[in-house]
Amino acid sequence: MSSSGSRSASRGGANPEWSKKENKLFEDALAYYGEGTPDRWLKVSRAMGGTKTADEVRRHYEILDGDIKLIESGRVPFPNYSTQGAWN
Repeated sequence: MSSSGSRSASRGGANPEWSKKENKLFEDALAYYGEGTPDRWLKVSRAMGGTKTADEVRRHYEILDGDIKLIESGRVPFPNYSTQGAWN
């Protein structure tokens, strides 16, 4: 780990942001490598092309899981999305 902080850097540099492509690869890999898969986070990282480390992948999952739990508990209001669009 680096001595500059607890958040690990991506192999491509210190970019904590996740692109749309990375999030899609992450979602697809999570669906493929379900809970209980040995070395799940390493496998998800590799499925994403190694753009994020296994620790970054695990942390991203934990943050999203926490957000979902807050929303489901009613402690965070569900966003009021506009109903205008292609689905109307």
